[in-house]
Amino acid sequence: MVGASTMVLAPPASKRTRILLIDDEQRILDFVSRGLEAEGYSVEVAAAGDAGLRAALDQAHDLVILDLLLPDRGGHDVLRELVRQRPGEPVIVLSALSDTASKVSSLELGAEDYLAKPFSFEELLARVRARLRDARSRPTMLAVGGLSLDLITRQARNESGRVQLAEREFLLLRELMSRAGDTLSKDWLLAAVWGYRFDPGSNVVDVYVRRLRAKIGGDAIKTVRGEGYRIDSA
Repeated sequence: MVGASTMVLAPPASKRTRILLIDDEQRILDFVSRGLEAEGYSVEVAAAGDAGLRAALDQAHDLVILDLLLPDRGGHDVLRELVRQRPGEPVIVLSALSDTASKVSSLELGAEDYLAKPFSFEELLARVRARLRDARSRPTMLAVGGLSLDLITRQARNESGRVQLAEREFLLLRELMSRAGDTLSKDWLLAAVWGYRFDPGSNVVDVYVRRLRAKIGGDAIKTVRGEGYRIDSA
C-alpha cells in the first residue's frame, strides 16, 4: 500500500565546504577566492562558462557563485544546466547586470540569490552563509510508501531492492515523487525534466514513464487519461 510522502533531511556537513566560483574577471576570482578561503572554505575557480560547467559536473560542490557575462557560454545557459544536472547545489548569481529582468530571469531559472556588482565582500559572505544553511536543511531523500529516491546517489529503492536510474529517469521520478498526489501534465514534465517550453510533438514522456514502470513497478505511476501522470501519496 502506498503511504504519505516523507522527506529525510541532510545532516550537517562535517567536511570542508566546497565552493565553485565562475567568473571571467581575474581580479574577482582572486579577491573572492582569497576571502572565502580565509573563512575556511575550499574554493575552485573557473574563468569561462564551459570550464565552469565541466568543473561543476565533474565534482560535487556545496555552492556555486556564477557570473552571467562569460566569454564563451552565457551565464543563464550555465545556470540552466547546473539546476538541471546538479539540482541540490545552490547557485548565487554575481553579475554586473543589475536590471530587474536579469534578476528575475535568474531566479526563475533556479538561482537561490542574486548580487549585483560592485559588491562588498561582507555582503557576499553573508549570502553564502545563508544559502549554505538553507541547503543543509534540504531533503536528501524522497519516500512514497514502499518507494524511495536518494537525491544524492540518484538511486531508487522499492520492495525488490535498489534500482539504477538513467539521468532522465531520475529527473522524471524526482518530479513525480516530489509532487506525489498531484497529476502532472506532459507539458509540465517536458518543461521540468527536458527544459522544453513547447511540446516538440514526440512521445518522450510516455517512453520514459514506461521505462520507469519497468524498473520500479507497473502500478507505481498512474495514468490520468487526458491529464497526465501521478504517483499517489496515499
